[in-house]
Amino acid sequence: MDGWLDFFTFRDANVRYVTLGAMLLGGSVAVVGVFGYLRKRSLAGDAVAHAMLPGICLGFLLAGQKSLPWLVGGAFASGWLALLTIDWLPRQARLKEDTAIGLVMSVFFGAGILLLTAIQHGGNAAQVGLEDFLFGRAAALVGSDLGLLSGLAVTLLLVVVVFYKELALLSFDAAYARAVGFPVRGLEFLLTTLTVLAVVAGIQAVGVVLTAALLVTPAAAARFWTHRLPLMLALAAGLGAFSGLAGAWVSYVAPAMPTGPWIVLAASALALGSFLLAPGQGLLARWWRQRAHRRKFAEENLLKLLYKMGERRQDHDRAYQPADLPTGQAPAQLAATLRRLRAEGYLTRRGPGWQLTPEGYERGRRITRLHRLWELYLTEYLRLAPDHVHDDAETMEHIITPEIEQELEKRLRRPEFDPHQNRIPYD
Repeated sequence: MDGWLDFFTFRDANVRYVTLGAMLLGGSVAVVGVFGYLRKRSLAGDAVAHAMLPGICLGFLLAGQKSLPWLVGGAFASGWLALLTIDWLPRQARLKEDTAIGLVMSVFFGAGILLLTAIQHGGNAAQVGLEDFLFGRAAALVGSDLGLLSGLAVTLLLVVVVFYKELALLSFDAAYARAVGFPVRGLEFLLTTLTVLAVVAGIQAVGVVLTAALLVTPAAAARFWTHRLPLMLALAAGLGAFSGLAGAWVSYVAPAMPTGPWIVLAASALALGSFLLAPGQGLLARWWRQRAHRRKFAEENLLKLLYKMGERRQDHDRAYQPADLPTGQAPAQLAATLRRLRAEGYLTRRGPGWQLTPEGYERGRRITRLHRLWELYLTEYLRLAPDHVHDDAETMEHIITPEIEQELEKRLRRPEFDPHQNRIPYD
């Protein structure tokens, strides 16, 4: 409890700098990352992050010491050049974008490693700790660093707010934006600059290797929760800021733990939780919907079977035992389907057999009608052979809405028979 109080009261100035810096970093970088994610250019952020290493080394060589403005300026110039090269290569050298990204990342990062090695063997004592920019060292943030980081974060957020409409249109439909007169090349240049600034903001806390994760992970996690861009931006910023808070807290309670990697791990845990638990697109929600659909299909197929069996015998009041029902289901699955239909009021027990209720008869008749209407539609409008339409109708019969049903009846002029000369039952 004392550890919790010491951390969350922020009495320690170092705790304040690290925590606020990590939260500002996580929130602002995540907002910019949303637009890269929507444009399917998330990997470009990784290339930019790796490409900043030679700029950092050149900034150190020019300044002769670890001056943060020089290091950040070099990182920005190097990252910006790398992203422009990624845009230029596919247009001029006939390379695919992923090839250009891989090429730029490997060349720039390799050059950065060579420069870093040369600096480490150059005898300049000021180079100690320069390798921290590879993986970050948030614990080294001081007040002046926090001021620079705050300025970058506020700049990123303000630009996104001012150019929100233009950036949103560019992310979803660049061709339409060009058609209505938006300066697409200028907006792409602006987004390029924002991406580089976002990565620059994270190099000291998270490092060039892991900063790209803050661009991609909160945006991907937020996408599982919403389809609306404003809410996605807010969620990504919140998830990024929380990741920064969690990383700072872990490194505080366990001083041997580095802050930057824990920020990324916290963001990854949030993304994994979103992937599993998000109500709309999460894995569990999709599994539940698929399970419900399978149950619905099994129930409607059984009702259709009972209706057709009664239709052949001209006796819809007859009861059938499970052994008489050729459903293809395992006995346990068939028993479960029968119980569900009974609970829903579509079947009733009569001795050892099962009988359609009036509600079950109506639902079975409708499924049969939809099946036969769709078969006839495929043969008349798509010119498919009658023996090639059954399987498709087996699926479509479960998803045709009343509006589509009315349209089918209208287009087919309320037909009496399907392609196999089976009567189409109407109400």
